[in-house]
Amino acid sequence: MKNKYLILVAVLLLSACGNRNNIVIEGTLANGAGKTIYIEEMTPDTRLFLDSVKLDNKGHFRFKYEMPYKTFYNVHINEDDYIVLLPDFGETIELSGDYNSLSTSYTLKGGHDSQLLWQLQDYSNQGSNVLREIVATDRQNVELLNQGKMTQKQYDEARALTDSIYLAAFAEQQQYVVHFIEDNLGNLSTLIALYKPFNNRPLVNPEDSFEFYEAVLEGLQESLPDNPHTISFKNQVERTRFQYAR
Repeated sequence: MKNKYLILVAVLLLSACGNRNNIVIEGTLANGAGKTIYIEEMTPDTRLFLDSVKLDNKGHFRFKYEMPYKTFYNVHINEDDYIVLLPDFGETIELSGDYNSLSTSYTLKGGHDSQLLWQLQDYSNQGSNVLREIVATDRQNVELLNQGKMTQKQYDEARALTDSIYLAAFAEQQQYVVHFIEDNLGNLSTLIALYKPFNNRPLVNPEDSFEFYEAVLEGLQESLPDNPHTISFKNQVERTRFQYAR
């Protein structure tokens, strides 16, 4: 009897060890019943397709995957509507949101590092809303100018105002990203922050702020020295440093 008990304990321990790298990403999306959602692993070199599932009649989905190392996952509806998650080993992340606007509507439970990326994305979404308003206002003013309902001087004054709003929005986004990096050195989420753009313009430009690239690398080498993302980023920083030296 004692031997059977020991065997049972051993089996349970082996089972637990075999599953310790598993992650679960699940959730329920409004307007998602019967539709498809996809997941990819974001390796240092490419996006690797893992799976796709059809949401049930309540809009629920579930992915389970054995994570090879700490890495990013791209959960998406299409190429333009996606979210990036950063699970930890053995973690379950629960998503909610709207299938028709996943990246701008999602919230999540669980996952400290994925929560960090959600905060980063949420602030970025606010900046995108401001940018859309600026573009819409300028288009409206151009139309009024073309119709003769606004003089060139009036348009120039209106454009100067929208330009100032744009510059203020860019500065706010840039300040947020810089603080995010400084507050989370050693976390892989800083890699996503480092490459955040605003209106296709980098918020942290290596030509002007290469010290942030150095700081991110130093933090990752301390916390995750053997992680493939750290190694890949190290190579990139060294190439950039060499180019600047030339």
